[in-house]
Amino acid sequence: MPRVLSTLTVAACLVLGFAVAPARAESYVPADDGGRIVDVRKVDDQTLDLTIDTPLVDTSKPRIRLYTPAGWSRDADRTWPIVYAYGGGPGDYTEWAGAEGFPETAKRSGALVALVDGGKRQGFTDWYNGGKGGNPRWETFHTTEVPQLLERNFRASQKRAAMGISSGGQGAITYAARHPGLFAYVSCFSGVLHLTGAGVPLALMFTDYATPEPTVPDPLAKWGNPVFDAKNWADHDPYVRAEGLRGTGLFLSAGDGTQGPLDDDLATDVARDGLLNGVQLYLAGAAGEAVVGATTRDLAERLARLAIPATTDLYGPGFHQWEYWIREYKKAWPLMMNAIGAHP
Repeated sequence: MPRVLSTLTVAACLVLGFAVAPARAESYVPADDGGRIVDVRKVDDQTLDLTIDTPLVDTSKPRIRLYTPAGWSRDADRTWPIVYAYGGGPGDYTEWAGAEGFPETAKRSGALVALVDGGKRQGFTDWYNGGKGGNPRWETFHTTEVPQLLERNFRASQKRAAMGISSGGQGAITYAARHPGLFAYVSCFSGVLHLTGAGVPLALMFTDYATPEPTVPDPLAKWGNPVFDAKNWADHDPYVRAEGLRGTGLFLSAGDGTQGPLDDDLATDVARDGLLNGVQLYLAGAAGEAVVGATTRDLAERLARLAIPATTDLYGPGFHQWEYWIREYKKAWPLMMNAIGAHP
């Protein structure tokens, strides 16, 4: 993932993290599985940071940044539609907070907006673990526990949209396909949308093995072995499960991995970051977007064959990086807001 991803995350933490103050002590209704909100901190008048103690994730206590619309109150006699926003593989729950203009867009909208932790490179899935299942169970966390907690405690309604970048975009589309009706609208910016496409499992596993995280000791544990556990890979492939997207509004966008108008050239990357880091940055942006661009095109073509409507922006030249995702979310935002009945 290009360096701009981590830079935005760090910037968000620096800008917002030091202004955090604890909210007043309150009681919160738990989820059905016992997951509960254990800490709420006020970032500003419209922003809260929540910490969740969940039986579904044992490597950390996931966090949520919740932007609230003007006039929102926990004690209101009404509910608000909600957008769930997922970050990319190496980032944390504050990634979208660093995207240009996004916090302001969220807070002036007529919806709650939840930036939800996905664990670092943990796949937006309930891990296969050699067929045994068990933790981490991010899909169950995102699709069941988090909605219950926000609907029971923060006046979120069941008018839901989801959006995500990179693996978070893949997660959003996969959740919609596996849980028809969960979201009214889903937007994916540069996500892998044909998990079982030619060469794709190898590319995903190479990414994990090349950039190991302490929380991902065995990347094969996510979906299993792509040969011996092919059925599980297919069960989590939006391309295979495309029929499940019927009735959900869709926005799909990606580049093709060639250098585009918002990308630095190789010489600039090398001059700024040194030869090795500069070349790695350049190649990661190019190769990553080449894969997601091809898989996004695959899904778009399959949706067309199935007569399932989707708004697509396969914009050609562009690397795997935030400058494009910022541009694309601004196109998708009014479509999501309209689908959940909120002003943008």
